[in-house]
Amino acid sequence: MKKATRTDNSRPRRRWLKWLKRIATLAFFVLVAVLLFSLARNVDWHEVIETLRGYSPLMLVAGVGITAVSYLVFSSYDLLGKKYTGHGLSTGRVLLVAFVCYAFNLNLGAWVGGLAMRYRLYTRLGLGVGIVTRILSISLIANWLGYMILAGAIFSFRLLELPQNWEIGATGLQFIGFGLLAVAFAYLTACRFSKRRVWHIRGHEIVLPPLRLALMQAALGAANWSLMAALIYLLLPQGLFFPSILGILLISSIAGVITHIPGGLGVLEAVFLALLQHHVAPSLILAALIGYRALYFLLPLTVAFLVYLVLERRGRKRKRAQARQEG
Repeated sequence: MKKATRTDNSRPRRRWLKWLKRIATLAFFVLVAVLLFSLARNVDWHEVIETLRGYSPLMLVAGVGITAVSYLVFSSYDLLGKKYTGHGLSTGRVLLVAFVCYAFNLNLGAWVGGLAMRYRLYTRLGLGVGIVTRILSISLIANWLGYMILAGAIFSFRLLELPQNWEIGATGLQFIGFGLLAVAFAYLTACRFSKRRVWHIRGHEIVLPPLRLALMQAALGAANWSLMAALIYLLLPQGLFFPSILGILLISSIAGVITHIPGGLGVLEAVFLALLQHHVAPSLILAALIGYRALYFLLPLTVAFLVYLVLERRGRKRKRAQARQEG
């Protein structure tokens, strides 16, 4: 009876927490929308269009190159998953699946690209759900481990200049940086020294990777975030401090995760305008971010959609072949 009472009491609490989370997310979304509107209403949109037209072919080619390298780095997260699980899919096929998932993830959200697409494509290629979950865990940790190391370093050394009216302040951001570095260091230390290597989370078995693989996670994650920032840096006017651009991107990415908006649409622009407009004209910032979205989001999505059709066709053929063998 006591156990049932505890369960009954926990349900209303969970509902309240769920509703509080929804309200907080909605409030944050409204705040971002208001901030974006207030910052963008005075933008000279004619100058934005002229700036976009002024990008040289060489700059655009360089942008495409940075995008290609970034997607290759991100797709390599799943190669770590291949090493971690020991599955037999070829390197080329793993890179294609990861590329498609990343492009859909950025444009349509993590539930579509990061989860549903990854499970669908990998299981069609013959991998079990447990193996796909472990690949996903390695990929997620690589992404956010690299994030924590970069954000921790930038915030700790105060490489990002904040507006005076920001309540968190440089000192508060610095403490956040120390915390991020501590979490990253704790993970790497556990990978090296922990005697308990197996963890069970929601029915799934997670095996702590060796330190070498964890260091590769950190290196690839940090490299990918740096390449994303490098593309924005390329499209912005010259003379800016690259660590500041990287720091703003990292802050905007967390804001995008909080609002659950695919690609952080509007959130990225609001954060960049708020933190960079005292150095760069808003029209130039928006032009750079529009170019960034075109090169890093829309162009890869177009290619990924075509690759996805090919993978689906191969998956259907493989399924038919298995059905014939079983028949």
